Amino acid sequence: MNKFKTLCAASLMVASQLSAGQMLSLSDITRGDFRGESVAAVRALSDGESYAQISDDGQQIVKYAFKTGKQTGILFDAKNTRGANIQRIDGYKMSPDGKHILIQTETKAVYRRSFTAVYYLFNVQNNKLEPLSDGGPQQSPVWSPDGHQVAFVRDNNIFLVKLLYGNSESQVTKDGKLGEVINGIPDWVNEEEFATNSSMVFTADSKQLVWVRYDESKVPMRTLPLYQKPFYSYKYPRAGEDNSRVSLLSYDIKSHQTRTVAVPLDADGYIPRIVATEDASKIAVFTLNRHQDCLRIYMANPLSTVAQLIVEDKDKRYIKEEAILNAVVTSQHLLLTSERDGYNHLYLYGLNGQLQRQLTSGQYEVTDVYGYDEATGDAYYAANVAGPTEGAVYVAHPNGKNTCLTPGKGVNRALFSTNYKYFLNVQSTLNTPAVYTLHSNTGKQLATLIDNQALVQKLANYELGTRELFTLTTSDGVQLNGWMVKPRSFDASKRYPVVMYQYSGPGSQQVLNQWGIGMSGQGAILEQYLAQQGYICVCVDGRGTGGRGADFEKCTYLKLGQLEARDQVEAALWLGQQSYVDKQRIAIWGWSYGGFCTLMSMSEGRGVFRAGIAIAPPTDWRFYDTIYTERYMRTPKENQQGYDDNPIKRAAQLKGELLLCHGLADDNVHYENTASYTEALIAADKDYQQLVYADRNHSIVGGNTRNHLFRQCFRFLEKTMK
Repeated sequence: MNKFKTLCAASLMVASQLSAGQMLSLSDITRGDFRGESVAAVRALSDGESYAQISDDGQQIVKYAFKTGKQTGILFDAKNTRGANIQRIDGYKMSPDGKHILIQTETKAVYRRSFTAVYYLFNVQNNKLEPLSDGGPQQSPVWSPDGHQVAFVRDNNIFLVKLLYGNSESQVTKDGKLGEVINGIPDWVNEEEFATNSSMVFTADSKQLVWVRYDESKVPMRTLPLYQKPFYSYKYPRAGEDNSRVSLLSYDIKSHQTRTVAVPLDADGYIPRIVATEDASKIAVFTLNRHQDCLRIYMANPLSTVAQLIVEDKDKRYIKEEAILNAVVTSQHLLLTSERDGYNHLYLYGLNGQLQRQLTSGQYEVTDVYGYDEATGDAYYAANVAGPTEGAVYVAHPNGKNTCLTPGKGVNRALFSTNYKYFLNVQSTLNTPAVYTLHSNTGKQLATLIDNQALVQKLANYELGTRELFTLTTSDGVQLNGWMVKPRSFDASKRYPVVMYQYSGPGSQQVLNQWGIGMSGQGAILEQYLAQQGYICVCVDGRGTGGRGADFEKCTYLKLGQLEARDQVEAALWLGQQSYVDKQRIAIWGWSYGGFCTLMSMSEGRGVFRAGIAIAPPTDWRFYDTIYTERYMRTPKENQQGYDDNPIKRAAQLKGELLLCHGLADDNVHYENTASYTEALIAADKDYQQLVYADRNHSIVGGNTRNHLFRQCFRFLEKTMK
């Protein structure tokens, strides 16, 4: 073939490939090439008209108008300050009066939400930047309401910096000690399962500091094998073991007197949240008993140390974590969610605990709470009124009328201005990336910040399949929601192999009409990669998942994994009945709880899965932490039968090819889970394959790790699904 003919042939080949669409690569996906634009690190400012965010280069904190989305100023510029010099802004905290900013730098992760950082005080008026403390990195700094003091934690003790006294630093507590006592920040299990990294507040008059003290001296120590360092040890209580003993303390800043606040609490109870009110004599203290079926809220006086019970909510099974996460304390009210009528709804209380009214009702769920406007009596929240896969922003008016502020399809999430006049909305659907818009509190759209059309145009060059929602009904008569990704060249007359992804954990939802679906989000981009290899990808939310009321979600109580696994098997059987599915080639995979459910499903007994991949799976709930496990299972002593039905006990029933993946430095689901499970598989003479990642935690990330992990997973599927 001569040179001219060779060039022509090459040109034709390129043209053919482009017309067919480009193929995705795992390295591009794991590198984040298909992540859309976003608005990150946004803070609503105290003026009610503005918000701030860190610039893309990490050098500035920029101020924007809620009404227009236009830049109105620069609050901080790392290249234009007097005094100290910093390289990059990792985060920031505005003082309540707006005169100072805490600048977060040199951030180092501790656990999922906790970190140490070197903070700097920036004076907005004179442009001066200086270290918050010279004594070493800090954790979870808190501004006093008057903006004149900052409290922070270092080495398990609380320190106080007074700006009006030349940033003088004093030590509030001295009993903090690694592995024994923690002041002002939660221990591992409270941080992980109550979603917080701070347990410290000032009173409204800035005269008292109040915090939770954690005595973890009796909590068992766990050691993780590390190879870049010798090892890592920390306190981790497993189901049925001792937790930290918690207490509430106050410190009078003027007299230096420390008091123990008399909050009624079981010896093994929890204080998952404390919230300051606008009354200096009242700190809202949230408590849970160890079974987590009784939530109590007290108003505690830091000076008198008296705590008065104002609200109690009980559940025959358990109180969801969201009841605490979504709680709002205003100057005169408490805005709380409860499932007392079978669905998660919104209730308004006075600060004395008197129930004033129920704000929402019906067969739908309130999914987020944004706040309560004392001036108008309006409450703002998100709910799935249009169905479990949808989500919109609403306002509940004092006349009883509830108005939808985001009537479009898909899932909406909002950030409101401090005066509730505006909100930033993030909306997406299964087939449209996130769009960021600004709205008035009537829902009127004021501006579009990001429409992600560049991502839409980029993806248009790739050979992507269709995404669609569907429902199925199991042989038990249970209707389940799912989504499906089909190859672009889908032919209904052919039979395709199927890969089922799921998480399945209590209250979780994977099946939503939003862009962030799939194992790696980004419009199910990993599933699109598999679709290019000829697979149909499916996700089904079984019983135990959220968005459909308490009975659907809590029917797995005391028997985690049983109904979830049955529903995944039922979904696979339903798929096998579809004319376009090869029922002999169905695989299942999942991460964490999804890995657990993968193993339970593969050993359910009906053998519907050709292959499965379990990443970082719990295999016996006796190995997992107290707060999460006991919420759904109580203790092993109380529920031996429930704990005994697990992947290890079911090992002999495993059917299908199996790949296990785990990080050795997983501080959440310890590698012991996989190690113990493999011993059971060997005893049962079951074959399996395994991937172990040294020095990698529950997320199995770092360097090229995620790319390597997914490549091995998909090569495994390629070999086993032939």
